Amino acid sequence: MIQQLIIYGAKSIALGVCLAVQKLYPQYPVKGFLVKSLQNNPDMLGGLPVWELNLMKDKTACILIATPEDTHSEIIHDLEQFGFWRYICIDSRKEARLMEAYFTGTDRFPSIHRMKKGTISSQICVYMAKFYKDRALKNTYDLPDWIHPISAGAAFSAKNQISIRDDSGDNISGKNGNYCELTVLYWMWRNRLKDFCPGSEKADYFGLLHYRRILDISEDDVLRFQENDIDVILPYPTIHEPDIYEHHTRYLPESDWNAMLDALAELHPEYASAFPKILSQPYFYNYNIFIAKSSVLEAYCSWLFPVLERTEQLSIPKGWERSDRYIGYLGENLLTLYFMYHDRDLNIAHTGRYMLI
Repeated sequence: MIQQLIIYGAKSIALGVCLAVQKLYPQYPVKGFLVKSLQNNPDMLGGLPVWELNLMKDKTACILIATPEDTHSEIIHDLEQFGFWRYICIDSRKEARLMEAYFTGTDRFPSIHRMKKGTISSQICVYMAKFYKDRALKNTYDLPDWIHPISAGAAFSAKNQISIRDDSGDNISGKNGNYCELTVLYWMWRNRLKDFCPGSEKADYFGLLHYRRILDISEDDVLRFQENDIDVILPYPTIHEPDIYEHHTRYLPESDWNAMLDALAELHPEYASAFPKILSQPYFYNYNIFIAKSSVLEAYCSWLFPVLERTEQLSIPKGWERSDRYIGYLGENLLTLYFMYHDRDLNIAHTGRYMLI
């Protein structure tokens, strides 16, 4: 019988799993967190200690592995090397179910799965961004026919088996080194919102996914889109401590962050004024993935890309003088700002985020 738990990991996934277990399964107390090294990890998380693997003497606790699942095999190897034998992998599907249960009953982040199902299916067109250097998936997955793979940063690769590319029409494919999957979002905005989706009539909803990260949307959920007049579907937010300001400090130099703040203040002072309050809370919309009404996507992209373009101009070095993914990271922060700013005037639904490996 499980007496106590230790969570492997000390970042947002681990913190979310810890909070969910504490709320949903109080009979299984969480003792603390375990990591291979404390370097780049906190000493405390969620009020609990974080220990290094080689210093942990108690081998009897059950360990919940709460990290991205492509790291699980290596972690299992390390645990077994140090004599740990009781462990459970919290893959992205288990994480999604945990976070849905955790947020249920709150007045924020409502689940699409719990909304009323209708009888009318929406036309959906979602693009799954894949860069030509991305590693092939180990497993094969059956995906809905409304998900269309697209070559991201296609300007860098003439040889690509994906027929849909982000370097056609009006595009910024050549900026993929900084914009990451956002070059696909730009291409969708400029070339598809008023056009047709492959294999369907004009779409009601458009979306962006990664080839390793998708949203948990079933065919039943598709019947909930129009029935509930959903404006946008976002993944459950990741949870950060002490707040989401912590997220960008791990990925971005302060000078790039300040360039974005200056661009935001210049172009949208009302959002700039709201940003400090949003940054001071723990919830963050990660990964730049979502599905939205075409009108909502149009409004968001019309707001987002001028801010990013101005950020490139204000950055040191400027955006066109570098290739370090910084615009993609800033995009996650701006997505969080935009949809939390509009959480009262948009009908936002949430779902789990699955990782494909």
